Amino acid sequence: MKLSARNQLSGTVVAIEKGAVNGIVAIEVAPGLVITSSITNTSIEELGLTEGSEAVAVIKASSVMVGVEN
Repeated sequence: MKLSARNQLSGTVVAIEKGAVNGIVAIEVAPGLVITSSITNTSIEELGLTEGSEAVAVIKASSVMVGVEN
């Protein structure tokens, strides 16, 4: 995955809480250090995110995006 954002933190999904439209994804990037992001439920499904899966927290300005390797 190539992105312009320089702050890319690899980790493991430790929790997903789905709401009506958006969900909160928690990624542990270091022992005890968890980053959360609010993304659409559709994105959670399209990225195949589940607890225990590997993901990357991509931080650009004040937004946190989630990405996975293809």
